[in-house]
Amino acid sequence: MTAAGASGAHRVSLTGKLRAGVRLLAIFASLALALPLHFLARLFTRHSPFPRLFLALFARLAGVRISHVGTPLARQAFYVANHVSWLDIPALAGASGTAFVAKAEVAKYPLIGWLCRLHHTVFVRREARLDIAAQINALEEALADAPAIAVFPEGTTTDGLSLLPFKSAMLKVLEPPPPGILVQPVLLDYGPLAPFIGWVGDEAGLDNALKILGRPGSFPLKVHFLEPFSPEQFPGRKAIAAEARARIAAALEESLGAPTRPFALDVAAVRYVAPGGEAHDRADG
Repeated sequence: MTAAGASGAHRVSLTGKLRAGVRLLAIFASLALALPLHFLARLFTRHSPFPRLFLALFARLAGVRISHVGTPLARQAFYVANHVSWLDIPALAGASGTAFVAKAEVAKYPLIGWLCRLHHTVFVRREARLDIAAQINALEEALADAPAIAVFPEGTTTDGLSLLPFKSAMLKVLEPPPPGILVQPVLLDYGPLAPFIGWVGDEAGLDNALKILGRPGSFPLKVHFLEPFSPEQFPGRKAIAAEARARIAAALEESLGAPTRPFALDVAAVRYVAPGGEAHDRADG
């Protein structure tokens, strides 16, 4: 699969653009209703139910038809999930009420980024290794404030048919584990449409959103809440990450009926002009 194929092959028709516009209007209308209710609730309680309710409705209006396999832990849960789309956040939040750790690019996404911040999302930059201590502190604060928190340890989105190695840095909050916390692996399974839904390659976020929102009808997302385990049974975050990944990989392969495939995007050479005006090719990747 090429980056160009991931981002440039799909063209949204005029009908699709109109459909996307109608869905966006419905989403904004729902937001206009939910926000006053949220701020009113916050006058009386610290934990408002309206962000979760709105995110669930957001996912539904975007076309996601969610079903559950297994039971999500209600409290003291640390979800570890695979990552396919920007839709993962509203869908999983609506299904479980969890807060998130997500890649920093999501924070820049219109509406979704703001809603994620409202829902205590911790944003991390993959390239900012020196910021890891601050990110871990933010994660600890979110874990103390929310009934559950979810991480996407692949560090980026894939095509839904693959599973990248898990980065264990954001599981450092589990060294040592907070008292009573359990890790619950979660598989987000978009079925045969996963490569279409996936936000991969050099596809712009707005292009991906337009493609999805302009699609007719709905599409399924099966959220597998797998068997939880105690992080105290494993010697550190790398072992915890490996165990969670193994369980998600097994569930994904069972769903696919085949082994997961390697995930690689071949990025075409980029033309640039060096000082002096001479053009060169380089490969990004």
